[in-house]
Amino acid sequence: MELFLFYLQQFINQYLAPGTFSRVLSLTGLMVIVLWIAYKLSSKALRKYMKYRAHKPDNVQIFFLIWRYVWMIVGLIFVLVSLSGSLATLGISAAFLGMVLGWSLQAPVTGLAAWLMIILKRPFKIGDRVIIAGITGDVTNITLTHVYLNQVGGTISGEEKSGRGVLIPNAILFQQIIHNYTLSTRYLLDEVTITITFESDISKTETILLNAARAITHEIIEKTGMEPFMHTEIVDSGIKLRLRYKAFATERQKTMSDISRLIITEFNKEDTVHFAYPHTEIVYRE
Repeated sequence: MELFLFYLQQFINQYLAPGTFSRVLSLTGLMVIVLWIAYKLSSKALRKYMKYRAHKPDNVQIFFLIWRYVWMIVGLIFVLVSLSGSLATLGISAAFLGMVLGWSLQAPVTGLAAWLMIILKRPFKIGDRVIIAGITGDVTNITLTHVYLNQVGGTISGEEKSGRGVLIPNAILFQQIIHNYTLSTRYLLDEVTITITFESDISKTETILLNAARAITHEIIEKTGMEPFMHTEIVDSGIKLRLRYKAFATERQKTMSDISRLIITEFNKEDTVHFAYPHTEIVYRE
């Protein structure tokens, strides 16, 4: 044992003594090994995490290609720091190079960071209906650089898919308010508004409206446990009734249309309920 310790001390004094090139080379090799192990472990954890969140395998492959180059650059910087005789000069050079690259690649880097935010925080996913930068649409694809939307409305009024594709750069997501129709639930509160004359039977009208909403949205009522309800207000030309109910976020237009048609059909069967409209009525008194 004493002989082994003696030779070990001799080896350290000869090859690993402070200021020797062999010591620098050995520490550089050790640093490279540590970085390689850190890269492998972090890559394995990220790959396992992104397997279920990256939306498309191509996104994972492209990300890990960039991830590998980032680690190579970090490793190269550490090697140069270890081999350089002037740490201050190397640090200034690396900082200047980083500033230049950061400025020139600001948008791509921000876009990649936004993609990571989408993967990690999941503010929306493929199939969600969202509003980004004032544009409403259904998310059809998420890449490292863009979010693809099938625009809702735009060329038409209402909330139906127009078929027009919209590409949203990921780089702007940090600066925009994002509305997600289906973030926590598939259903949204919607309403049908009608105005009836002052002479109409308001109780009968409310019954017709509530029954129409229940008939069209009965499956949603069973799942959410929320019944349709009414709000009433007086306006110049009559009594305004607001029928509110839960609807599928992506089918609001269809649900509203179905309920409206059913209400019109039931109104036509009644003599005590009439739609109001802006008009002038002249009454002659004797």
